[in-house]
Amino acid sequence: MFRPEGPTLRELAVQALSSVEHGYDLLAPKFDHTPFRTPGSVLDAVAEQLAPLGPYDDGLDLCCGTGAGLEVLAPLCRRSVTGVDFSAGMLEVARRRTPPAGPSVSWVRADARALPFAGAFDLVVSFGAFGHFLPAELPGLFAQVHAALRPGGRFAFPVVAPPRPTEPAYWMLLGFDTVMRVRNALWRPPFVMYYRAFRLADVRRELRRAGFEVELYALPAFGRRRDGSPRVRTVVARRTA
Repeated sequence: MFRPEGPTLRELAVQALSSVEHGYDLLAPKFDHTPFRTPGSVLDAVAEQLAPLGPYDDGLDLCCGTGAGLEVLAPLCRRSVTGVDFSAGMLEVARRRTPPAGPSVSWVRADARALPFAGAFDLVVSFGAFGHFLPAELPGLFAQVHAALRPGGRFAFPVVAPPRPTEPAYWMLLGFDTVMRVRNALWRPPFVMYYRAFRLADVRRELRRAGFEVELYALPAFGRRRDGSPRVRTVVARRTA
């Protein structure tokens, strides 16, 4: 599951008993060698879908981690790309990445629930971060993204279809979420990471309430389930004027 360069079981245990912020500070140097980093195939597929919806001048990678999302933003944005994260450790690793050719690059430490931007971007992307937000936090989070976008700007992120109860992955994710809930009931500070709490129907509803028009795009490279529905979709929410 992990590359040899990745974290040890002991290091993961220490992270899991920390706060979300401090846990990612600890994990940052080895994060790109774990399965938690969004695969390049997903990044490339999302970038391919977003390109015809542009042009974009300025882009934001929300909860950027070590900066992999810049691989999506840099070819799409003509003027600037920004990565924002609340983990100083993750940003430190991100700053060491080779800057992409073209737009200017900047890194900002901030909480996604209190973004220091207003009408600054044409495109906001996010990859693999939404498990760190409780369902009750989605309205505030989406309101922050809405405020950071210019009218007509887009907020895009991939969503994987949840496994069915007949699939082993269903029980694995259920077990993970159960363990995290028990851990958070018994240990402080909490570490919020739930794989099954970010549901597409709830997401679409809250995006619309925040003032977005929502479209879904299948990612064909990842195939379809037995019922014909896509395994992976890109959610593209456009801020209305």
